[in-house]
Amino acid sequence: MIAIGTRAHGATMRRQLPMMTEHFYKSEWMATGEDPTLSPTASLIEQPPNCTLESHFHRQNQFQVFVDGGGQIGAHDLQSVLVHYAGAYTGYGPLIAGPQGIKYFTIRPVCESGFIPITAAREKMVRGPKRHLTVGPIDVSHPPAGAIEGEQFALHPFDSDGLGIGYLKLKPRGNLSFPRHDASQGVFVFVLNGQLQCTTQALGVWEMIFVSKGEPLPDCAAGEEGATVLTLHCPPRESVYQEVLP
Repeated sequence: MIAIGTRAHGATMRRQLPMMTEHFYKSEWMATGEDPTLSPTASLIEQPPNCTLESHFHRQNQFQVFVDGGGQIGAHDLQSVLVHYAGAYTGYGPLIAGPQGIKYFTIRPVCESGFIPITAAREKMVRGPKRHLTVGPIDVSHPPAGAIEGEQFALHPFDSDGLGIGYLKLKPRGNLSFPRHDASQGVFVFVLNGQLQCTTQALGVWEMIFVSKGEPLPDCAAGEEGATVLTLHCPPRESVYQEVLP
């Protein structure tokens, strides 16, 4: 499967979240249905200033890419650009927005809607491995020390199940190419800066492409000003959770 997430699609899907008393907004930039094994999604969340989203968990693995604003995630400072990963049934938070609010993408290889507050739904938690990690903040204008142009730099090296986070800076018209892990469900390529031309689709800042396991990476190249991208390599859900019903 190959799927594209765009700003234009997100603009048509922007709505206020009904369960929030504050003005949270959600925009689906990528939506591919509700298949229980592979249905990649990416949504932009706009959390208002000085607002708290309580600690919670989800039933699917997810990445979050914090792209604007700042605050705290749990006891840790949060600033852009930062990548947070939380495995299925792993609690995290609270997410506390600072005076500028927070904008972040929630990115999953399998579709899921809503969240489960830890304090209100302990009976819905499932025993099993709990896993989360954070990388960043990432300075979009300056590559990390040791990064080589055109090569994927490991912000988080591959784990045995295919979880990995990479940074890749491409020169103008440079081709997109990077190693993948056999165990991964697929990879999201998220544009941080510049433009990425993938076949007939030009991807700008915050837009992305998902390529599933076994699917060749399509021909993609940076635009005339180059491009900087994140590669978010998705591990499969832990086996203990595979047979858990929603």
